[in-house]
Amino acid sequence: MVAVRFAVLGDIEVRVDGRPLDIGHLRQRSVLAALLVDANRTVSVDQLADRIWADRLPQRFRSTLYSYLSRLRQALDRGDGTGARIGKEPGGYQLSVDTSAVDLHRFRDLVAQARTAEDGERAVALFEEALDLWRAEPFAPLDTPWFSALRETLARERLAAELDRNDLALRQGRHGDLLAELITRAGTHPMDERLAGQLILALYRSGRAAEALGHYRRTRERLAEELGVDPGAPLQELHQRILTNDPSLAPPPAPAAVVSPPPVPRQLPAPPGVFTGRDKELEQLTEALDASAGTAGGSGGTVVISAIGGIGGIGKTWLAVRWAHENAYRFPDGQLYVNLRGFDPVEPPMPTALAVRAFLDALHADPDSIPTDPDAQTARYRSLVAGRRMLILLDNARDTDQVRPLLPGTPSCTVLITSRNRLTALVATHAAQMLPLDVLGRDEARDLLVSHLGAPRIAAEPEAAAALMDHCAGLPLALGIVAARAATHPDFPLAVLATELTQAADRLDALDIGDLTASLRAAFAASHRALTSPAGTLFVLLGLAPGPDISLAAAASLAALSPARARVLLMELESAHLVRQNCPGRYRMHDLVRLYSAELAHQQPSQDQEAALTRLVEFHVHTAYAANRLLDGPNTPFAFRLEPPASGCGPLSPADTMAALRWFDEEHACLLAIQSLALATGRHTQVWQLAWSLIAYHQGGYHLTEYLTVWRVALTAAERDGGLPAPRALAHWRYGHACSLTGDYGEALDQLALALTLAERTNDTAGQAHICRTLGRVWEQYGDDERALEYALRALALYQQLDNPVWQANQLNAVGWMHAQLGRHPQARTYCEQALRLYRAHGRPADAASTLDSLGYIAHHTGRHTQALEYYQQALALFREHADSSNEADTLANLAETHHDMGRPDLAREAWQQALTLYQAQNRTTQAEQVLAQLRA
Repeated sequence: MVAVRFAVLGDIEVRVDGRPLDIGHLRQRSVLAALLVDANRTVSVDQLADRIWADRLPQRFRSTLYSYLSRLRQALDRGDGTGARIGKEPGGYQLSVDTSAVDLHRFRDLVAQARTAEDGERAVALFEEALDLWRAEPFAPLDTPWFSALRETLARERLAAELDRNDLALRQGRHGDLLAELITRAGTHPMDERLAGQLILALYRSGRAAEALGHYRRTRERLAEELGVDPGAPLQELHQRILTNDPSLAPPPAPAAVVSPPPVPRQLPAPPGVFTGRDKELEQLTEALDASAGTAGGSGGTVVISAIGGIGGIGKTWLAVRWAHENAYRFPDGQLYVNLRGFDPVEPPMPTALAVRAFLDALHADPDSIPTDPDAQTARYRSLVAGRRMLILLDNARDTDQVRPLLPGTPSCTVLITSRNRLTALVATHAAQMLPLDVLGRDEARDLLVSHLGAPRIAAEPEAAAALMDHCAGLPLALGIVAARAATHPDFPLAVLATELTQAADRLDALDIGDLTASLRAAFAASHRALTSPAGTLFVLLGLAPGPDISLAAAASLAALSPARARVLLMELESAHLVRQNCPGRYRMHDLVRLYSAELAHQQPSQDQEAALTRLVEFHVHTAYAANRLLDGPNTPFAFRLEPPASGCGPLSPADTMAALRWFDEEHACLLAIQSLALATGRHTQVWQLAWSLIAYHQGGYHLTEYLTVWRVALTAAERDGGLPAPRALAHWRYGHACSLTGDYGEALDQLALALTLAERTNDTAGQAHICRTLGRVWEQYGDDERALEYALRALALYQQLDNPVWQANQLNAVGWMHAQLGRHPQARTYCEQALRLYRAHGRPADAASTLDSLGYIAHHTGRHTQALEYYQQALALFREHADSSNEADTLANLAETHHDMGRPDLAREAWQQALTLYQAQNRTTQAEQVLAQLRA
């Protein structure tokens, strides 16, 4: 038979055979609670709306309510069913359920039975059974007026039941059992005279008459000060009887001693009041336990909770405690818990011996039998838990050495460990299961804010709520702090808090509420203090690095380390969850950890910061220069000679073209960030050097937006520097070229004119040639082929004054191409064939690719289709070999035209389709539309 329990005296939950049933988010659970209170009675829609939302009704509250009811019906019917049914009745809805399965109704029923029981011991037992149903504050954390009022009513009912139980227990001589609870309750209800009388009697019977009289005096004074009255007659009479040592106050004769078994340890801390997401992780923990039980004859194993990027605040303890409460029924022999304070912001880590001794006390070990030797105490602890089905939760462990003595010796126990370190040694030695925690996803983060602040408040300011989630970057502690701050000012717009978090430099201050246990900065500082000194230094220096991540080689240069030493230190940071290796050899920090690291970095001596930044910038400049040489060869215009890198900087030398492309792909975002950093720190030469080194990569991959951006930055640096004209001419030239590729021809021509003027002023023949060559291309794009040819011929004349056959070949091809555009095919072929001969004599194979494409175009337009196909195929092979996808796309489109004119529609369509894919990937809309038109024809 399925055992079902509905609980509202604490968190709202449903358990089927001890397992929690998923009944949805907090608002949906509130609907179930509102119906459970009036179980088997009809509740109107308006009543439900008032109970759930009060005056904060959503716009379409009825449809929302119906949705909640529908999902609750499905949940209650899931599996074998719960025996409960939500039905539509005239005037509202009714939850039909056995009230004995609802803790609220069971509590009231047991209290009623206790008050009518004739046997005193039976009555006390009934009262205690009723009071044991209370797990925490009812309906936590619902806060509508109806739930708040009901919560107060139930608190009064609970107190009344406790007082009735106390009277009966005192008559049975159980004053010693009641004393601790009476002291606590009297502090909560200091004006309750009945409770005061019970405490006074219990103290008196415990031989503490002076304390009893003192409590009477304090109660009398409080009543006089706050209410202006004297104690009532019963309390005054009790006081008088104590003064006269009335024999009738003596406890009744004690019953025969009954040896009771020691209580089962239940040491779990309270579960988190608000908990969202982590469904996958909760399921993984359960699966790990089930798998361990299956391999150990029904016993548990060791589960390690860890986190990728699992810095403090990721929610390790919340997850562990939540799972432990949900699965407590699986550990009938108890649950042990200890906070090992491995990364406590104030206290040092707990000595393992102290944790062992605390567990021995919880297990009711005879103090006289506990040995003094720490190893012997560990053995005694393992003996006491051997064979028991227990959960042992070791929270906030520092390292494996702190944990190992606390692991049981038999597999009947299950161990949960949370730590900011990975504790990987336990995988090898104890077959521990690793469970990495990541940040919350977007939906989970929103659910967490909704749970704290309510859906209406989040829905009222969606943009501000989104900004809060962005600034917290999925870190549960940060989201909790934001929610706490917002909750303390319910009338303040969320936009105010979002604005406060906007400034990165102040964000950690805004995420601090003055409590070290709920401070991100304190959590990160504890992790930093736990590092070795070299790893701590590297962590600080990483705060200087811009970009989304950093490579091993770059980190080594940043810290002036060998790659092997940097790898060891990064492994330590990764183990401490302060960095994450998002792909082999690349390391990333959580956004908030990066802010903390940057704070520490900027507190270092300025000369140390400057030296580290110099090494980092020069690493990228020198490696990009070497990679570009592989892509563009030795003939790149405006080439320059680099100074040797700074001491401690170890730039890379890619082995070949593919390695160079791979490095640019991996480092592209970092290169852009490094260039911005170089501009901000006055390293103007490195700014334009980086832009120059990216030319071939940007053009070959058609990264036009980035191409424009880096040259805009380079132009800014060159103008600020005000030094040699060559860098300014280079920046104007390349920025103009980038403008032309994005369709801004007017700006392109203006920038190129400035570049040409600077080159002419310094008699820079090569510079003039390069700029005239680009002017020819821009005029072609602008639609003026005659003017384009004019500049192409001017550039060729200048190149012919230089001893560089490759540059001459490039321009012969350009002149031939412009003749072809003007329909002068014989001249076009002559120029292009001259270019091809020069390439084959002096250049690299890849250099000839564009000329082969030009010759294919000329052959196609002069009716020599077979020859055109041969040229295009040769060009395609070279473009693909060197990952020049921009020119590859153009050649494919040309190839398709030739196939089409040769009556080969299938081959034409195939080539057009390949060209279209590349054009779309490169965001070349005009070319893509032209190809689409051909495909649709």
